Amino acid sequence: MHGHGHSWTFLSNHCHVLLCLAQEPDIRIREVAERVGITERAVQRIVGELEDAGIIDRERDGRRNHYRIHGEISLRHPLEAHHTVGELIALLSDRRSQRRARKG
Repeated sequence: MHGHGHSWTFLSNHCHVLLCLAQEPDIRIREVAERVGITERAVQRIVGELEDAGIIDRERDGRRNHYRIHGEISLRHPLEAHHTVGELIALLSDRRSQRRARKG
């Protein structure tokens, strides 16, 4: 893991994958896996779970996928349910990602 031998992070792999999709809606699964540090299979599972939860939509564009994030969706845990996916992305991302998440 990154720096100082710590074996955990504050954000889950679901959040890391979501941030990658927000930053680059046309990103390949392989690239997400490399950035997050997990397997392609794990990324596929997470993307499927995010899609099943209504947080993202996936559109086929030839051989690639394009991901759209529904920023208006509330976060899932009761402690943060009063915040949205878009707010989370806004907190942790650059301006381009924030605009895409707000548009939904």
